[in-house]
Amino acid sequence: MQSSDVAIVGAGHAGAQLAQALRQQQFAGSITIIGEEADLPYERPPLSKDYLAGDKAFDRMLLRPATFWAERAIDFQLGHRVISVDPARHVVTTDAGVEHRYGSLVWAAGGPARRLTCPGSELAGLHTIRTRGDVDQLRAELPDVQRVVVVGGGYIGLEAAAVLRKAGKQVTLLEAQDRVLARVAGAPLSRFYEQEHRTQGVDIRLGVVVAGLSGQDGRVTGVTLADGTLVPADLVIAGIGIVPAVGPLVAAGAVGGNGVDVDGQCRTSLPDIYAIGDCAAQVSAYAAGARVRIESVQNAMDQANIVARHLTGGEAGVAGVPTFWSNQYDLRLQTVGLSIGYDQAVLRGDPATRSFSVVYLRQGQVIALDCVNLMRDFVQGKALVTAGARLTADQLADAATPLKGLAP
Repeated sequence: MQSSDVAIVGAGHAGAQLAQALRQQQFAGSITIIGEEADLPYERPPLSKDYLAGDKAFDRMLLRPATFWAERAIDFQLGHRVISVDPARHVVTTDAGVEHRYGSLVWAAGGPARRLTCPGSELAGLHTIRTRGDVDQLRAELPDVQRVVVVGGGYIGLEAAAVLRKAGKQVTLLEAQDRVLARVAGAPLSRFYEQEHRTQGVDIRLGVVVAGLSGQDGRVTGVTLADGTLVPADLVIAGIGIVPAVGPLVAAGAVGGNGVDVDGQCRTSLPDIYAIGDCAAQVSAYAAGARVRIESVQNAMDQANIVARHLTGGEAGVAGVPTFWSNQYDLRLQTVGLSIGYDQAVLRGDPATRSFSVVYLRQGQVIALDCVNLMRDFVQGKALVTAGARLTADQLADAATPLKGLAP
């Protein structure tokens, strides 16, 4: 039986930040991070960008060197997956059969990439992008690949498509909805990115459904669409989201659905068990009071800091306004806020200049901005979202007027 005062399940951004924050706040108890991967905590965003392109070495992605963790007496149990939680005994059990007793348990396990389940999904050459191992395997196959099909027009799919086009691959991107980024952005941004990718040579097909994969000798050779169309492929990437890794918590009685439900201090419904990061569903003022999972580094770190303060008896914390970013070709997209439930999307600037913003309003209140190659609007717009500023579309549409001049 192993034990620690605080056991953290998950060695991603959220788990790593929590361990650091606890030590910064003079927490003297024992801390153990149990991680499914064999690697120390590392940055995830570069996986579909710089790391996939081979422009960033893995050692530069480590959040901290091994000495940092050792100096702070933060223990790691890597290469182990927690498969059960016993809240009555305060014990978790790993896939190796090892039991670990905890004082407080913080679930920061994120979730694996959602996989295709259609006929042919067992074929070699089908990939996801979620871990270092995923991308290492993908990169190992690329030299022998020319035709790539990307399933999913979200950020992961678009970022991968951009990297592979720059590498000279023939790329087809398939999206079931009528525009890319449909779940996270308004039509002006979607149409801009569709045009940019098509200009770069990506074959984007909208409103199409994957019916199955075809193969030869156990390897994928094509993607069949619901209308019978066959798209040839030497390699397929599925970028269709994640599945929150909360099975053991839900089995132990935690309330949850799309993730595990937490309160404002990231506490689950089970005693002494918290959840943070991609797998935690929390009521957000930035989502009109809806319960949402926010998949971003900023949110993971905010929630980690909240739990650290709670465990050390500090003042209650509040997560900040959500922020996100994406690099595609020479375009840097920065997003602040959540556009959930917007009723107006106001365009600031001309997309033809490749530097513009889209401001989202709900009943006259600024709730989010998407800023393309426009850091100024991102920084100034964050203050508007945080303040819940109420402005008109006419005020916002004038790109010559700085957003800070519109602040209430």
